[in-house]
Amino acid sequence: MDYTHLGRSGLSVSRLCLGTMNFGWQTPEDESHAIMDRALTEGINFFDTANVYGFDQGKGRTEEVLGTWFAQGGERREKTVLATKVYGSMSDWPNDTFLSARNIVRACDASLRRMQTDWIDLYQFHHVDLTTPWEEIWQACETLVGQGKILYVGSSNHAGWQLAAANEAAARRHFQGLVSEQSIYNLLTRQIELEVIPAAQHYGLGIIPWSPLHGGLLAGALEKAEGSRRYEGRAKSGLEANRAALEQYEAFCREIGHSPADVALAWLLHQPAVTAPIVGPRTVDQLEGALAALDIRLTDEQLARLDEIFPGYKPAPMEYAW
Repeated sequence: MDYTHLGRSGLSVSRLCLGTMNFGWQTPEDESHAIMDRALTEGINFFDTANVYGFDQGKGRTEEVLGTWFAQGGERREKTVLATKVYGSMSDWPNDTFLSARNIVRACDASLRRMQTDWIDLYQFHHVDLTTPWEEIWQACETLVGQGKILYVGSSNHAGWQLAAANEAAARRHFQGLVSEQSIYNLLTRQIELEVIPAAQHYGLGIIPWSPLHGGLLAGALEKAEGSRRYEGRAKSGLEANRAALEQYEAFCREIGHSPADVALAWLLHQPAVTAPIVGPRTVDQLEGALAALDIRLTDEQLARLDEIFPGYKPAPMEYAW
């Protein structure tokens, strides 16, 4: 396993991040534990979750599954770089959501209890809160850092100007600020190349891409659609809207001898500022499949061909202005 620093921080994380969103509701607890054990065995030390994950089994359930896994001992917690998130509503009461100082502090304590740990390595804002000032947000984070409950802070689903506003506000307080941004980023969805990635590079944030396979469309969707798997609703419309590009993509993957899913992950690992794509396996086999991407080295010619199939963006304003 290769490791890299998370943005400008000194924290070393694996080049793949284990996404746990399925744990506890799509994937039973025992199999979730098996996936995490296998991830550590393979050297994946970076795990991502959120306080709202659990869905059908209730919000917080996924963090509880991580907690029972940590409770088994064997240095599981010590070896894991643990990332979770705050923002989403945990109840119908008005102060149990968003990024008020009250919610940040109380949500952190609740996550710690569910995960049976004393600290969170990376505490992330799950979405931008345009109604709470950064001074209040950073005051809460400074309190948690001072108490040893969180070590680093990251964002998710933030625009480039919001990353700038956040870190400029942190700098005025002599606080470290954001060290990472978790965004949707894949061959089909490349808008963050306009301003989010340039801002992240300027401020030293590591990019953590979510949905690296775009809901399965980049995992050989055409070939699977012709077989036993059925695509309906939104998935079907996405398939049809991108059929021409996906036909070229899957032909390209066959030509170079790698699976579409592996090529999609490998492409992300070649992109500037990317720290670790999030893979969200529902089974151990799916986790093992994702590991193959780490061994793929795409040539300049192959990367250029992928840009032809899925055109990206120049950094703004060069994309649209002279």
